[in-house]
Amino acid sequence: MTHTSFKELVRSNRSCRRFDNAHKLDVQTVKELIDLARTTASAANNQPLKYIITTNENKNDDVFESLGWAAYLTDWKGPVKEERPSAYIILMGDTSIAKNFWCDHGIAAQTILLGARDQGLAGCMFGAINKKKLISQFNIPDHLEILLVIALGKPAETIQIDPVKEDGSIKYWRDENQIHHVPKRALDDLIIATY
Repeated sequence: MTHTSFKELVRSNRSCRRFDNAHKLDVQTVKELIDLARTTASAANNQPLKYIITTNENKNDDVFESLGWAAYLTDWKGPVKEERPSAYIILMGDTSIAKNFWCDHGIAAQTILLGARDQGLAGCMFGAINKKKLISQFNIPDHLEILLVIALGKPAETIQIDPVKEDGSIKYWRDENQIHHVPKRALDDLIIATY
């Protein structure tokens, strides 16, 4: 990917749900993304986040089956095999280090996704997770709490930001050309006051 401004990088960082599964990611690439997150802010500098990386197809299938893919797309159960991510990160909080993870996982996940976009990759953060299933499949010990899962890969969909329509709906949708539309509220609707 050519050098982009930070504004372009942020605006291109959409939740991608369809990938080119033929484009495989290696563990080292994912480690480098986590290394970016490792250096970001952490509440009280506790650094309680831990990660499981999978680029293994069978393990990726296990993660895929544990995720809720797109609640607003009620007739879509997730990407077909050829459009699935080629890597996942299970992001966890270590309760032996901290009892509250504050916003650490959000900071880390956003940093990972921005790093991915900078490399021409894309990703999606998941909070809709069958945690019991993942705990069993990956033998995750009790002191590690699953906070998020991040899917990563080469994007295979077009995502467009639209203004929120008059009816106020913020539900994302796909058109007849499979372009994924994401309504965003106007800036003036978000700012309550300026002084």
